[in-house]
Amino acid sequence: MMDTHEPATMVMGERKRVALIAHDNCKTDLLDWARFNQGTLAAHELYATGMTGSLLAAELGLTVTRFLSGPLGGDQQVGAAIVEGRLDFVIFFWDPLEPHPHDVDVKALLRIAVVYNVPIACNRSTADFLLSSPLMQRRYERRFEDRRPPPRAAIA
Repeated sequence: MMDTHEPATMVMGERKRVALIAHDNCKTDLLDWARFNQGTLAAHELYATGMTGSLLAAELGLTVTRFLSGPLGGDQQVGAAIVEGRLDFVIFFWDPLEPHPHDVDVKALLRIAVVYNVPIACNRSTADFLLSSPLMQRRYERRFEDRRPPPRAAIA
């Protein structure tokens, strides 16, 4: 039997909802990148996990809605926000060479971003290319296969 899924779209407005995440030994690099792109980032709605959000708000004066720390469920919160259509974009400076106790959550987040066709940058070069894209300043219709189960019929 062939598995078919309905195509779905999610419209990203001109002001993107961007999640910023960095593992501990990548926080300095993300902060430096965010400082360089501060003007562009300020034009969008920013979200971040735990300490990353605190650093961005304190050191750059950006308004950031914070999730929990990654190991305490923040990565899962970001994934849920993607599934629910509350995030458009992810910048995740992660360290693939260091073991992390929440590695399974990191992989789940990366998987969710791909399944829902969300732009995700996992290093500085990709983040530079994505953030400088002309699509960052205009509406964009993101397409993905809707794998969510259909709503249940009301029980009589």
